[in-house]
Amino acid sequence: MEKRRENGRIVSKAISFLVSRITLIVLAVTLVLFVGGKFELASAAQPSAELEIQKLTSCYALGTDAIGRGNLKEGKNIYRGCFTQDAVLTAIFPDGATQTNYGTDSWADFVYSVFQGNGYTATQHLMGTINISVQNNQATMTSYLHATHKRSETSIDVANGTYEDQVVNRNGRWKIRNRTLKLIDFLNLSSPTTSSSTNARNANSSPTFVRPNIPRLKE
Repeated sequence: MEKRRENGRIVSKAISFLVSRITLIVLAVTLVLFVGGKFELASAAQPSAELEIQKLTSCYALGTDAIGRGNLKEGKNIYRGCFTQDAVLTAIFPDGATQTNYGTDSWADFVYSVFQGNGYTATQHLMGTINISVQNNQATMTSYLHATHKRSETSIDVANGTYEDQVVNRNGRWKIRNRTLKLIDFLNLSSPTTSSSTNARNANSSPTFVRPNIPRLKE
């Protein structure tokens, strides 16, 4: 009887030992999977954020080109998807003049007045060389601008510059809170009116600096 009890105790200890070891192994595997999963999620989150932020450059370009077509309402609607409600937008022109607006509707009205004042019938904004840095729920972004503004069948204004943005994540969506456009040039390019003279062609085709007609711009 005593021997039987002793054997029972040995078996019980062995089972207890095995259970404890299995429990430790399960906990270790769970921990590895949990930590690894979090790391993978964190690693995947940054590219996802950068892609969403990068789309904001296209969002703004599409809104601006809607205004360039004369559709102010559509431009305002698109802008609201790109910017926070309290967004601040500033343009710095090649001669040092600046324009700052608070809120996207105000900026859209300004853009519309500039385009209409210069007689543009269409615009095209191309964005490139986009650089993004994400820190938690905030980010910075710079992007290069090449914009074409159609005056007529033979004349366009061309602008080049850099956008500098401060971007924030609010309620799970990335939007631009502050945008500064630093223009490096604003030129008019015109085709020759006749093809009979090479000299006339060269003279009419040469780019010249044009000060854009900017309503309410402070000198």
